Amino acid sequence: MMIRGISRNLSGIMHKMMTFEKDYGTMRVTQLQKAALQERCILVDELDKPVGEATKQVCHEINTDGCSPLHRAFSVFLFNSKKELLLQKRSSGKITFPNCYTNTCCSHPLAEIPNEIEEGDAIGVRRAAIRRLCYELGIPRDEIKPSDLFYLTRIRYKKPSSSRWGEHEIDYLLFLQRDDLTLNPNPDEVSELQWMSRSEIENFMKTTPLLTPWFRMIYNFKLLHWWDNLDTLDKMQDHQNIVLLTD
Repeated sequence: MMIRGISRNLSGIMHKMMTFEKDYGTMRVTQLQKAALQERCILVDELDKPVGEATKQVCHEINTDGCSPLHRAFSVFLFNSKKELLLQKRSSGKITFPNCYTNTCCSHPLAEIPNEIEEGDAIGVRRAAIRRLCYELGIPRDEIKPSDLFYLTRIRYKKPSSSRWGEHEIDYLLFLQRDDLTLNPNPDEVSELQWMSRSEIENFMKTTPLLTPWFRMIYNFKLLHWWDNLDTLDKMQDHQNIVLLTD
């Protein structure tokens, strides 16, 4: 399914860009992070129906109403055979939630990549996840097939990161259990990786001050239940509902 772009207020976008350039020097954001702001996310309604596209900058910048556009995203949870979850610490250069611990990989399918906007069985989202696992964690693309990523369900959440930047996403939750993946994290994206056991996670979540809000909300929602039932996730799969999560 191809997505048609909605009409844009060019003067408004140019104003946002000029404002960003003015503030850029105080944000200590790397050139790669700056360039990534021009990638185009898929705008959706509350039922996850595509309604257009906008740059990452527009999607993550809080407007005068205190909101940012709802867009499509994904979160990958990679477990090994010992049922340990791979966590990452986001780099200090990330525009939203820098230096925060989170699940294995989080990002967006892009409107400018044709095979990432295909809708059936979340195939576009799963392809986007493989691209980002390569970019963020250095996992070669040929080590993961779309069918390896188990699409469990979707959640919706909204959370500011600062007075200027925030998240407002419908987030596809993708699970993967593998031991044989190559890890070579990109320091522009990830400052630390660690495998976390089920017995350690509860104390980690209680004592770690910097966590991404989506990871915390997913943890509080059902992550431990899913973790305890990794071998039977197919019985908990829900592609019909989108659960609104809040703190």
